[in-house]
Amino acid sequence: MNLQLFAGEKTEPATPRRREEARKKGQVAKSGEVGTAFMVLASFVMLNALAPYMGRHLKEMLNYYFQNMAYWDGDASGFHQLFLFGLVKLALIVAPILLGLLVIGVVGQVIQVGFYASSEALTPKLSRINPIEGFKRIFSKRALVEFAKSVAKIFLVGYLVYGQVRQNLEWLPQISLLSLGESISLMTDSIYRMGLQVGLFLLIIAAADYWWQRREFENSIKMSKQEIKEEYKQMEGDPQIRSKIRQRQRQMASQRMMAAIPTADVIITNPTHYAIAISYKPEEMSAPQVVAKGMGLIAARIKEEGKKHDIATVENAPLAQALYKGTEIGQEIPAELYAAVAEVLAFVYRLRRKTV
Repeated sequence: MNLQLFAGEKTEPATPRRREEARKKGQVAKSGEVGTAFMVLASFVMLNALAPYMGRHLKEMLNYYFQNMAYWDGDASGFHQLFLFGLVKLALIVAPILLGLLVIGVVGQVIQVGFYASSEALTPKLSRINPIEGFKRIFSKRALVEFAKSVAKIFLVGYLVYGQVRQNLEWLPQISLLSLGESISLMTDSIYRMGLQVGLFLLIIAAADYWWQRREFENSIKMSKQEIKEEYKQMEGDPQIRSKIRQRQRQMASQRMMAAIPTADVIITNPTHYAIAISYKPEEMSAPQVVAKGMGLIAARIKEEGKKHDIATVENAPLAQALYKGTEIGQEIPAELYAAVAEVLAFVYRLRRKTV
């Protein structure tokens, strides 16, 4: 079986980069039902809580009109005063509700997708007015789910309202025998209970719809193994290019190391496996430094370069192994090797004096 046939199947969860790109395009897991449910619940709760406040302002407005309309002679200034008073009172009545709904709407958005704004989602696209694509959207699985959800909401919300009205049929015929305050209280309590039932029902639908929308979103941004490989190449670079870069870096480091060998005072060898070039300038260094090291072919090149510049070579297998494993190029030798390296350097200096 040719496994490449399955390379294009989108079976892998989306990477963080794909998620970020989708978010920039406005593609997020979001349900409009959450905002609707919050709005309905918040509306009835706020209306019930603010009923005394709203009733007081409404009463003041009606009293003002009843007291002043009788004395209004029809002039424009009087009408202007009446209009402004009514406008202010209506603003005081409606403003808390509108402000609360605005806050609830923002909270419903933040709970689902956090704080974000995408201008790309508002950009006009020709595909949105393409009739073929439009028919595809109309008869898509998402459209069928939305249709079924809307029908279910209509029937179930209607049933809840019918049930509440049926419960109130017992006292509705006697409402004319009650006072105006008692009648209003009974009606508002009934409407409040009905609103809470509808709001809680819509909240349940919103939770189910959010789960569905999130599931569909995760499926829509899934990636194939090939897409993940391509993304990795874009983020990290092509493996072959990275290999060439590392190879070039090693070559440049080797060239710098070979260029530093003429500054060495001694080359300590294994004698065949390791070669470490040591430099010590008392006026510049607090301790001897390793200017080059290598094993195998690199060790052979270090020794050849040392011969070209008449640098003394000393065979000391234990010291060579310790220096190779315990130091890096450009570092000072460890304190525990001071004595051994000092003996080698003293030997080299004596040889130089004899030669001179």
